[in-house]
Amino acid sequence: MRFLQVFLKDNWMENFGPDTFGLLNAEDYDDLHNPGTTQATVDLIAQVASPSSKLLELAIGTGRIALPLVHKGFDLTGIEGSMDMVAKLRAKPGGADIPVVIGDIADVDIEGTFDHAFLVFNTLFNLTSQEAQIRCFANTAKRLKPGGTFLIETFVPTFDGFTDHQRVSTKRLDMNSVWIEAATHDPIEQLFAFQRIRITQEGTKLVPLPMRYAYPPEIDLMARLAGLRLRDRWGGWDKSAFTADSKFHISVYEKPLGE
Repeated sequence: MRFLQVFLKDNWMENFGPDTFGLLNAEDYDDLHNPGTTQATVDLIAQVASPSSKLLELAIGTGRIALPLVHKGFDLTGIEGSMDMVAKLRAKPGGADIPVVIGDIADVDIEGTFDHAFLVFNTLFNLTSQEAQIRCFANTAKRLKPGGTFLIETFVPTFDGFTDHQRVSTKRLDMNSVWIEAATHDPIEQLFAFQRIRITQEGTKLVPLPMRYAYPPEIDLMARLAGLRLRDRWGGWDKSAFTADSKFHISVYEKPLGE
Protein backbone atom coordinates (compact mmCIF):
# COMPACT_ATOMS: atom_id res chain seq x y z
CA MET A 1 0.00 0.00 0.00
CA ARG A 2 2.91 2.35 0.70
CA PHE A 3 4.14 1.84 -2.88
CA LEU A 4 0.72 2.90 -4.13
CA GLN A 5 0.72 6.09 -2.07
CA VAL A 6 4.24 7.09 -3.10
CA PHE A 7 3.53 6.39 -6.77
CA LEU A 8 0.31 8.36 -6.86
CA LYS A 9 1.74 11.37 -5.05
CA ASP A 10 4.95 11.52 -7.05
CA ASN A 11 5.61 14.77 -8.92
CA TRP A 12 5.24 13.19 -12.35
CA MET A 13 1.47 13.12 -11.94
CA GLU A 14 1.28 16.67 -10.61
CA ASN A 15 3.35 17.88 -13.56
CA PHE A 16 1.29 16.05 -16.19
CA GLY A 17 -0.06 19.09 -18.01
CA PRO A 18 -2.22 19.55 -21.14
CA ASP A 19 0.80 19.21 -23.43
CA THR A 20 2.43 16.24 -21.70
CA PHE A 21 0.40 13.56 -23.46
CA GLY A 22 1.42 14.92 -26.84
CA LEU A 23 5.08 15.18 -25.87
CA LEU A 24 5.03 11.49 -24.94
CA ASN A 25 2.79 10.12 -27.67
CA ALA A 26 2.58 12.35 -30.76
CA GLU A 27 5.38 10.64 -32.68
CA ASP A 28 3.61 7.28 -32.91
CA TYR A 29 0.09 8.18 -31.80
CA ASP A 30 -1.69 7.21 -35.02
CA ASP A 31 0.01 3.80 -35.10
CA LEU A 32 -0.60 2.89 -31.46
CA HIS A 33 -3.85 4.57 -30.44
CA ASN A 34 -6.43 3.58 -33.02
CA PRO A 35 -9.40 1.99 -31.21
CA GLY A 36 -10.90 0.66 -34.44
CA THR A 37 -14.08 2.70 -34.05
CA THR A 38 -13.18 5.74 -36.15
CA GLN A 39 -15.77 5.28 -38.90
CA ALA A 40 -18.54 4.42 -36.44
CA THR A 41 -17.64 7.48 -34.34
CA VAL A 42 -17.70 9.79 -37.34
CA ASP A 43 -21.01 8.33 -38.55
CA LEU A 44 -22.76 8.79 -35.20
CA ILE A 45 -21.49 12.35 -34.69
CA ALA A 46 -22.70 13.15 -38.21
CA GLN A 47 -26.14 11.80 -37.23
CA VAL A 48 -26.31 13.78 -33.98
CA ALA A 49 -25.22 17.00 -35.69
CA SER A 50 -27.22 18.45 -38.58
CA PRO A 51 -25.36 18.98 -41.90
CA SER A 52 -25.10 22.74 -41.28
CA SER A 53 -23.79 22.35 -37.73
CA LYS A 54 -20.75 24.18 -36.49
CA LEU A 55 -18.70 21.63 -34.54
CA LEU A 56 -16.19 21.94 -31.71
CA GLU A 57 -13.88 19.04 -30.94
CA LEU A 58 -12.19 19.06 -27.56
CA ALA A 59 -8.75 17.39 -27.73
CA ILE A 60 -8.66 17.25 -31.52
CA GLY A 61 -5.27 15.54 -31.45
CA THR A 62 -3.97 14.39 -34.83
CA GLY A 63 -7.40 14.71 -36.46
CA ARG A 64 -8.56 11.08 -36.37
CA ILE A 65 -12.20 12.18 -36.04
CA ALA A 66 -11.99 15.79 -37.21
CA LEU A 67 -10.64 15.19 -40.70
CA PRO A 68 -13.36 12.73 -41.79
CA LEU A 69 -16.01 15.12 -40.45
CA VAL A 70 -14.50 18.02 -42.38
CA HIS A 71 -14.45 15.82 -45.47
CA LYS A 72 -18.19 15.34 -44.92
CA GLY A 73 -18.62 19.11 -45.13
CA PHE A 74 -18.81 20.09 -41.46
CA ASP A 75 -17.43 23.40 -40.21
CA LEU A 76 -15.14 22.27 -37.39
CA THR A 77 -12.88 23.97 -34.86
CA GLY A 78 -10.62 22.15 -32.44
CA ILE A 79 -9.06 22.63 -29.02
CA GLU A 80 -5.79 20.84 -28.27
CA GLY A 81 -3.27 21.07 -25.46
CA SER A 82 -0.30 19.80 -27.45
CA MET A 83 1.48 21.59 -30.28
CA ASP A 84 3.11 18.26 -31.15
CA MET A 85 -0.26 16.64 -31.80
CA VAL A 86 -1.38 19.63 -33.87
CA ALA A 87 1.79 19.39 -35.95
CA LYS A 88 0.77 15.84 -36.89
CA LEU A 89 -2.70 17.13 -37.82
CA ARG A 90 -1.25 19.94 -39.92
CA ALA A 91 0.87 17.47 -41.91
CA LYS A 92 -2.20 15.57 -43.14
CA PRO A 93 -4.25 16.56 -46.20
CA GLY A 94 -6.75 19.19 -45.09
CA GLY A 95 -5.29 19.42 -41.60
CA ALA A 96 -3.77 22.84 -42.12
CA ASP A 97 -7.20 24.32 -42.82
CA ILE A 98 -8.84 23.39 -39.50
CA PRO A 99 -8.81 26.19 -36.88
CA VAL A 100 -7.26 24.94 -33.64
CA VAL A 101 -6.92 26.80 -30.36
CA ILE A 102 -4.06 25.62 -28.15
CA GLY A 103 -4.98 25.27 -24.49
CA ASP A 104 -6.48 23.21 -21.70
CA ILE A 105 -9.95 21.89 -22.59
CA ALA A 106 -11.10 22.73 -19.05
CA ASP A 107 -10.29 26.43 -19.26
CA VAL A 108 -9.33 27.59 -22.74
CA ASP A 109 -11.06 30.68 -24.07
CA ILE A 110 -12.39 30.29 -27.59
CA GLU A 111 -14.41 32.71 -29.69
CA GLY A 112 -17.82 31.99 -31.12
CA THR A 113 -20.59 29.52 -30.37
CA PHE A 114 -21.19 26.02 -31.64
CA ASP A 115 -24.08 23.70 -32.42
CA HIS A 116 -22.33 20.58 -31.25
CA ALA A 117 -19.23 19.73 -29.21
CA PHE A 118 -17.63 16.36 -28.64
CA LEU A 119 -14.88 14.76 -26.55
CA VAL A 120 -14.14 11.11 -27.31
CA PHE A 121 -11.73 8.24 -26.53
CA ASN A 122 -11.85 8.65 -22.72
CA THR A 123 -10.16 12.05 -22.87
CA LEU A 124 -12.42 13.55 -20.21
CA PHE A 125 -10.53 11.31 -17.78
CA ASN A 126 -7.21 12.87 -18.78
CA LEU A 127 -8.32 15.76 -16.59
CA THR A 128 -7.07 14.40 -13.31
CA SER A 129 -9.37 16.11 -10.81
CA GLN A 130 -13.12 16.38 -10.39
CA GLU A 131 -12.76 20.15 -10.35
CA ALA A 132 -11.09 20.17 -13.78
CA GLN A 133 -13.75 17.89 -15.22
CA ILE A 134 -16.51 20.14 -13.88
CA ARG A 135 -14.76 23.16 -15.43
CA CYS A 136 -14.58 21.33 -18.74
CA PHE A 137 -18.35 20.86 -18.78
CA ALA A 138 -18.95 24.48 -17.77
CA ASN A 139 -16.49 25.80 -20.35
CA THR A 140 -18.07 23.71 -23.10
CA ALA A 141 -21.62 24.65 -22.12
CA LYS A 142 -20.73 28.33 -22.48
CA ARG A 143 -19.72 27.71 -26.10
CA LEU A 144 -22.93 25.89 -27.07
CA LYS A 145 -25.88 27.57 -28.69
CA PRO A 146 -29.30 26.96 -27.06
CA GLY A 147 -30.37 23.50 -28.19
CA GLY A 148 -26.73 22.56 -28.78
CA THR A 149 -25.30 19.21 -27.71
CA PHE A 150 -22.14 17.86 -26.11
CA LEU A 151 -21.19 14.24 -26.85
CA ILE A 152 -18.66 12.38 -24.74
CA GLU A 153 -17.26 8.84 -24.85
CA THR A 154 -15.66 7.23 -21.79
CA PHE A 155 -15.02 3.75 -20.50
CA VAL A 156 -16.99 2.38 -17.58
CA PRO A 157 -14.46 1.86 -14.76
CA THR A 158 -13.47 -1.74 -14.12
CA PHE A 159 -10.90 -3.22 -11.79
CA ASP A 160 -10.26 -6.54 -13.50
CA GLY A 161 -6.81 -7.88 -12.71
CA PHE A 162 -6.14 -5.51 -9.79
CA THR A 163 -4.83 -6.90 -6.51
CA ASP A 164 -4.12 -4.55 -3.62
CA HIS A 165 -4.91 -1.69 -6.01
CA GLN A 166 -2.12 -2.72 -8.40
CA ARG A 167 -1.95 -4.51 -11.75
CA VAL A 168 0.78 -5.51 -14.20
CA SER A 169 -0.07 -6.88 -17.63
CA THR A 170 1.78 -7.81 -20.82
CA LYS A 171 0.58 -5.85 -23.83
CA ARG A 172 2.97 -7.16 -26.49
CA LEU A 173 5.55 -9.92 -26.55
CA ASP A 174 7.73 -11.14 -29.41
CA MET A 175 11.34 -12.09 -30.13
CA ASN A 176 12.51 -8.48 -30.17
CA SER A 177 10.33 -6.60 -27.71
CA VAL A 178 8.07 -6.68 -24.71
CA TRP A 179 5.51 -4.05 -23.74
CA ILE A 180 4.31 -4.04 -20.15
CA GLU A 181 1.66 -1.90 -18.49
CA ALA A 182 1.86 -1.27 -14.76
CA ALA A 183 -1.12 0.39 -13.11
CA THR A 184 -2.15 1.51 -9.65
CA HIS A 185 -5.58 2.55 -8.40
CA ASP A 186 -6.41 5.18 -5.81
CA PRO A 187 -10.09 4.59 -4.90
CA ILE A 188 -10.25 7.76 -2.78
CA GLU A 189 -9.29 10.13 -5.59
CA GLN A 190 -10.69 7.82 -8.33
CA LEU A 191 -7.32 7.80 -10.03
CA PHE A 192 -5.64 5.27 -12.27
CA ALA A 193 -1.90 5.80 -12.73
CA PHE A 194 -0.49 3.93 -15.72
CA GLN A 195 3.10 3.41 -16.76
CA ARG A 196 3.57 1.82 -20.18
CA ILE A 197 7.03 0.25 -20.45
CA ARG A 198 8.24 -0.55 -23.96
CA ILE A 199 11.44 -2.58 -24.08
CA THR A 200 12.94 -3.09 -27.55
CA GLN A 201 16.36 -3.69 -29.04
CA GLU A 202 16.71 0.09 -29.33
CA GLY A 203 16.17 0.62 -25.61
CA THR A 204 13.41 1.29 -23.08
CA LYS A 205 10.67 3.90 -23.32
CA LEU A 206 8.39 4.90 -20.45
CA VAL A 207 4.97 6.37 -21.27
CA PRO A 208 3.08 7.40 -18.11
CA LEU A 209 -0.59 8.37 -18.04
CA PRO A 210 -2.79 9.43 -15.10
CA MET A 211 -6.57 9.21 -15.46
CA ARG A 212 -9.31 10.36 -13.11
CA TYR A 213 -12.33 8.15 -13.81
CA ALA A 214 -15.99 8.83 -13.10
CA TYR A 215 -19.11 6.71 -13.37
CA PRO A 216 -22.00 7.88 -15.58
CA PRO A 217 -24.11 9.32 -12.71
CA GLU A 218 -21.24 11.57 -11.62
CA ILE A 219 -20.68 12.69 -15.20
CA ASP A 220 -24.41 13.44 -15.47
CA LEU A 221 -24.14 15.63 -12.38
CA MET A 222 -21.21 17.53 -13.89
CA ALA A 223 -23.37 18.19 -16.92
CA ARG A 224 -26.31 19.35 -14.78
CA LEU A 225 -24.05 21.76 -12.90
CA ALA A 226 -23.16 23.25 -16.29
CA GLY A 227 -26.80 23.61 -17.24
CA LEU A 228 -26.89 20.60 -19.56
CA ARG A 229 -29.26 17.64 -19.47
CA LEU A 230 -28.78 14.06 -20.62
CA ARG A 231 -30.55 13.47 -23.93
CA ASP A 232 -29.17 10.09 -25.09
CA ARG A 233 -26.90 7.36 -23.79
CA TRP A 234 -25.72 4.32 -25.69
CA GLY A 235 -23.44 1.39 -24.97
CA GLY A 236 -21.83 1.50 -28.41
CA TRP A 237 -21.36 3.64 -31.48
CA ASP A 238 -24.09 1.57 -33.13
CA LYS A 239 -26.57 3.03 -30.62
CA SER A 240 -26.83 -0.26 -28.76
CA ALA A 241 -28.48 -0.05 -25.34
CA PHE A 242 -26.37 0.97 -22.37
CA THR A 243 -26.57 -1.85 -19.80
CA ALA A 244 -24.83 -3.05 -16.66
CA ASP A 245 -22.47 -5.04 -18.91
CA SER A 246 -21.46 -2.13 -21.15
CA LYS A 247 -17.72 -1.47 -21.24
CA PHE A 248 -18.10 2.16 -22.33
CA HIS A 249 -20.79 4.72 -23.02
CA ILE A 250 -21.54 7.48 -25.47
CA SER A 251 -23.60 10.18 -23.78
CA VAL A 252 -25.19 13.21 -25.43
CA TYR A 253 -26.00 16.24 -23.27
CA GLU A 254 -28.21 19.07 -24.47
CA LYS A 255 -28.31 22.76 -23.63
CA PRO A 256 -31.97 23.71 -23.16
CA LEU A 257 -33.51 26.19 -25.55
CA GLY A 258 -33.73 29.71 -24.20
CA GLU A 259 -30.45 29.52 -22.26
